[in-house]
Amino acid sequence: MGGQYKITGDKYPRMRPARRRGRLAFLGVAGVTVLGVLGWGTLQLVDVFTGGDKASAAGAAGCVTASARTSAAPAAAKLPKPGQVTVNVLNATTRGGLAQKTADELKKRGFRIGEVSNAPKEYDKKVDGTGLLLGPAASLKSSLTVLGTQVAGAEPRVDAARKGAEVDLIIGNAFKGLAKPADADAALTRLSAPQPTPTAEKKSC
Repeated sequence: MGGQYKITGDKYPRMRPARRRGRLAFLGVAGVTVLGVLGWGTLQLVDVFTGGDKASAAGAAGCVTASARTSAAPAAAKLPKPGQVTVNVLNATTRGGLAQKTADELKKRGFRIGEVSNAPKEYDKKVDGTGLLLGPAASLKSSLTVLGTQVAGAEPRVDAARKGAEVDLIIGNAFKGLAKPADADAALTRLSAPQPTPTAEKKSC
């Protein structure tokens, strides 16, 4: 070649340095890209594991809160007071004077006393337990419930055909006396104002 670009000497100039620069630049970009991908993957793994720990902690906290709950107190039962309950005291045993003695004690506790007598033939000497509490259907969860607090172990029964509000206490052979006044009063209090009770522990985690 002549003119301005005339080459002298017996060796041609080589362009390898430029080619090396391009290769190094490519390798640098590739390295940065790989490091970026690795870093992003690491962050994702960290988020997954730390997020799982937070979820476990939140679930555990939820379980503790659920186990500490208590059920709301049920509405107080609307029961009649002893002075609103009329009781017929009937003796189905062979022990004389037992009906009158029991009636007197019930009267002291505020109950109204109706008939005091021996039990009718269908029950006379046929009640082996403590006693029977008889009344109309409407009295099962009212008057009979109140009377039942005074006679531990007595069996409540209803007569659908019976009219009126009076209830009967038929004294059985196993009767040894009315419940102690303190125990009877405590039973009445529990019926009138039940306390809240803890709910069963529920774990949803």
